[in-house]
Amino acid sequence: MDSAASSAHDILKHILLDEEETPTDLPLSLLKEITNNFSSEREIGCGGFAVVYKGMLANGTVAVKRLSNTHMHENKFHQEVECLMKVKHKNIVRFFGYCSDTQGKAANYNGKFVMAEIQQRLLCFEYLSNGSLNNYIQDAACGLEWRICYQIIKGICEGLHYLHCNYILHLDLKPANVLLDIHMLPKIADFGLSKCFNEKQSQTVTSKLCGSIGYFAPESYSGRITFKSDIYSLGVIIIEILTGEKGYVELEDVRIVLCTYDVP
Repeated sequence: MDSAASSAHDILKHILLDEEETPTDLPLSLLKEITNNFSSEREIGCGGFAVVYKGMLANGTVAVKRLSNTHMHENKFHQEVECLMKVKHKNIVRFFGYCSDTQGKAANYNGKFVMAEIQQRLLCFEYLSNGSLNNYIQDAACGLEWRICYQIIKGICEGLHYLHCNYILHLDLKPANVLLDIHMLPKIADFGLSKCFNEKQSQTVTSKLCGSIGYFAPESYSGRITFKSDIYSLGVIIIEILTGEKGYVELEDVRIVLCTYDVP
């Protein structure tokens, strides 16, 4: 490990221990070292925009998100860093740092010498051993007990309320983007589609659909985005938690499930 990575290694270990520390820039060499050069054995998740790896430190474990097709998704990286640098809440995944590395690489292209830019864009978070809420959406009869369901729903609501109070729209709220810690405490994650509003702004219009099918509000099809867009997604998640089913369900089904719980 080079001197820069060694110094950053100590900083990252300190951030891991002290929740009041501010996220910082991290060298690519450090993130390579703690993930065993992004080994497939350390891979813990993947999506359309990134692969997530487990990073091992002497005093704990972190999650390292490595963006793919960085030229195409550079704006997602900027948006995610901008939002994550502003938030600190028990129901928001804790952010440790980021890496924005660009190196020139000599290559022969159609018989001509060129210097190509190789981009690496990475994010470092707390590691949450219970994975995503998506793993727990199942048949209600063998699903989570009501106490845990209530804790998860309450935690997501509190995390989303915090984001909205800070003028941040998540815009991709779904079970796969809600992570659970060892105590089943939910933490909202993945801010790649998020938007930061100013204090006087309550909506915006976009030409691209924001979110995931089944979770974005009907008005999103017309490009209109408001804080209510996240509330719609939250409602879908709550129904899925209560029924254990994905997709559209009748409200009567939700009432039946609630009646099976011992609600105080």
